[in-house]
Amino acid sequence: MLPGLVKAQQDPAAEGYYPVPTRGDFIGQDYEVIANKDDTLLDIAREHKVGYEEIRSANPEVSIWVPGEGTSVTIPRRHILPDVERKGVVINIAELRLYYYPETDEGQPSRVATYPIGIGREGYDTPLGITQTTMRLEQPAWYPPSSMREEAAERGDPPPEVVPPGPDNPLGEYAILLDIPGYLIHGTNQPDGIGMRASRGCIRMYPEDIESVFDEVPTNTQVNIIDHPIKVGEDEQGNSYFQVFKSVEGVEPGIEQLEDMLVTRGVIEEQGGGLLDKVRLLPHFAEPDDQIRSLSSFYQAVIEPPVETEVMTVYRLMDEPAAASC
Repeated sequence: MLPGLVKAQQDPAAEGYYPVPTRGDFIGQDYEVIANKDDTLLDIAREHKVGYEEIRSANPEVSIWVPGEGTSVTIPRRHILPDVERKGVVINIAELRLYYYPETDEGQPSRVATYPIGIGREGYDTPLGITQTTMRLEQPAWYPPSSMREEAAERGDPPPEVVPPGPDNPLGEYAILLDIPGYLIHGTNQPDGIGMRASRGCIRMYPEDIESVFDEVPTNTQVNIIDHPIKVGEDEQGNSYFQVFKSVEGVEPGIEQLEDMLVTRGVIEEQGGGLLDKVRLLPHFAEPDDQIRSLSSFYQAVIEPPVETEVMTVYRLMDEPAAASC
């Protein structure tokens, strides 16, 4: 823990695994820490397993470089599990986060660990789809791809054919190869880029995070790489929530996509999209901010139609049959 940080509410699984919920889709909790005068927001993010975009979105008014001594910093560690099979490694590139579901012995509860990641920048998209791990390398050498060597040569600064293990190696100390030629999950010598779109397509992790899972992820583990800019989940009480991220595929998420997801999950009926207040939802899709919000806050108020009542006018009373005398 960084000197001077005080945890207001420590996440009980911040250093390990969460139990996979038997009801609902949430793990973890948000909490707050108090910044030391020497802290940056990036220091705090790394200490609490949060990436750049996550810490910025959770603390939009806090300076990235000088939060200030005594400043309260929100740590966003409450997560909606992705709506895919809870198996192996799941990487949601829109969320810039990796989930790992290790195999458990029969009768043992399922567990999940989650880590922030860095992914490919524009023009170097991380490929989507289901693949698997093929090999684990400790102290890997790095072979700069031909595209990088060509770009560097044009600048008059050609890189070496191979970069040996060490502080200048961008793969860090650990790498897990995928069954997609040229792509891997690895550490980094530039941890400030975790939680950003900054790589050439590979998945980067904080050095301490890749080290913690390196021996845990066996060869032939399923890896599902998805781009889910909208996540929907329920808490233990059955209340629904949603979260919107910026898509990295160039197609921004829309309210119609949220409606389709809610219909699929049975939250609203197929013709019930009109229940959502699209005017209030629109800002959260126009400028996604990663925050989890209760769906109940975005239903339109149902206005009951006025009840028609008969008005007994004096003229109608004159037309009514005379009531029997008492």
